[in-house]
Amino acid sequence: LGCIDILINNAAIYETVDFDDLTADRWDSMFATNTRGPFLIAKHAASELRRRQGRIINIGSLGGLRPWETHAHYCASKAALHSLTQAMAKAYAPEIVVNCIAPGMIEAKEDKGTAHARRFAAKTPMGRNGSAHDVAEMVRLLCLAPRFVTGQIIAVDGGLSLAT
Repeated sequence: LGCIDILINNAAIYETVDFDDLTADRWDSMFATNTRGPFLIAKHAASELRRRQGRIINIGSLGGLRPWETHAHYCASKAALHSLTQAMAKAYAPEIVVNCIAPGMIEAKEDKGTAHARRFAAKTPMGRNGSAHDVAEMVRLLCLAPRFVTGQIIAVDGGLSLAT
């Protein structure tokens, strides 16, 4: 189409690994996709986004706000993406708005009805897990939000981050 108005960095990998079994290769692979990828794409698109007064929306994770012991590399990579979001918001202002969505438990089709999904839904104040539609709606809202909203990490988690 010849121009970029909005960049949504949504590529990610996720895996469960006990901390003692975590290797440097797994760590590096996680960071290459979840943190380095959004950095490189944003750098590449920045001049066009500046010219068009664009927006960057990164997809982080509740794991970047609340670490999980069997996902240390994933959580650390998403925490780094959250920090990168805020650094880019400062660096690219006022031309580019940069924000991040931190989804909680988003239930995929294969998760529906599993004990794991039911356990998370029971811990969530809204009484259910999130959906891809919930995240997409927040993306839409950030695309339309006032340009004065930048550098924010917005949890889309039904209140799961409030659970103890």
